[in-house]
Amino acid sequence: MSAPLNGIRVIEVANWLAAPAATRLMADLGADVIKVEPPAGDMLRHFALRSLGYDYQFTDSPAFEVDNFGKRSITIDLEKPGGPELVKQLAADCDIFVLNLTRARRDHFGLGFNELAAINPRVVYASLTAYGSEGPDQDRGGFDYAAFWARSGIMSLLGEPSEPPPSCRAGQGDHSTALNLLAAVLIGLRQRDATGEAQHVELSLQGTGLWSIAGDASTALVAGQNPPRVSRDAPTHPLRNVYRCGDDRWVLLVNPSPFPDRWPAFCSVLGHPEWAGPGYWDSMDRFIADSASAVAAIDPVMATRSLADWGADFDRNGIIWAPVATLLEALNDPQVREMGWVTKTEGSFGPIETLNAPFKVYGADVGIRGPAPRPGQHTFDVLADLGIDDDTLDRLASDGVLG
Repeated sequence: MSAPLNGIRVIEVANWLAAPAATRLMADLGADVIKVEPPAGDMLRHFALRSLGYDYQFTDSPAFEVDNFGKRSITIDLEKPGGPELVKQLAADCDIFVLNLTRARRDHFGLGFNELAAINPRVVYASLTAYGSEGPDQDRGGFDYAAFWARSGIMSLLGEPSEPPPSCRAGQGDHSTALNLLAAVLIGLRQRDATGEAQHVELSLQGTGLWSIAGDASTALVAGQNPPRVSRDAPTHPLRNVYRCGDDRWVLLVNPSPFPDRWPAFCSVLGHPEWAGPGYWDSMDRFIADSASAVAAIDPVMATRSLADWGADFDRNGIIWAPVATLLEALNDPQVREMGWVTKTEGSFGPIETLNAPFKVYGADVGIRGPAPRPGQHTFDVLADLGIDDDTLDRLASDGVLG
């Protein structure tokens, strides 16, 4: 089997999550990914997982590892004279150049599309920022918490109406954006090969956030109004809601079309077939208008049996449901394991389990190709391949350009 991106060289000038996650997937697809880090290394290497609530003390960061498998690392200080020139030398001999600097910093270092296309007329240049390279906020920094989660409008739609909007978990927007960035780069490669010309693709965390709620966004644009937050106690309708079972586990029901079959079937499973008849919730209009009383009736019944018992009956009656799984339950779900979304590999700190790419390419060689590199692990090898002699490398190192 061949790797889809075998022979493709990627230069990554990026840190944290979204862009490195995209280039990790390129490495899984067979690309030679060279990660350009500052002398202190990618900031994600030093991110304190305790800030996310973990008690475990890590020698190396699993959060960094998962986004950087299979890459080579070189350290270059872009602020030092000669640093940007080294990156340009790397860019002259690559297929894909990925960076997540703001437009102002790109211009400051001379790493814009026009500059790199002039020295590499077949480069696919992929830029990722929080808000984009045009408009009033082109130079505003931002993580996925801010640009993807809050400013895109997602955060305002979630949680109970009377409660503060909920936060997200780190990396949700970054990893969604990484998949979009991968797709854009592959489109750029296809276009480059068709035209023979350099290509520029661009994404932002904010734009991906809007795309992720396209149904709400398109409706809000036409209606000219914000969708309201929906309470768990008075949902849009009761078969699109969460319920607590007798073993204190939560079950999610997702049945957007409850009539004519699923609501009567659900009522029968609960032992109350009359709820689907006259005088109760026998139409979609009644269902939506009086959802709070329906939930109030359902809650005590759901509390009489375990999640597993309810789930078995729901399956037999065609009710769409899912357990609200803990993360470790999800990672050890037999379906997840059978599909291979979790895999064993050699990490930078020994054998580990980690996440595979979230897609399969049947008949192709796709997979993790090695641990994440140490900072600057491949600096001298990569630069020597450019034809830079040992004396020059030693001088660059002593000048601090190489960290």
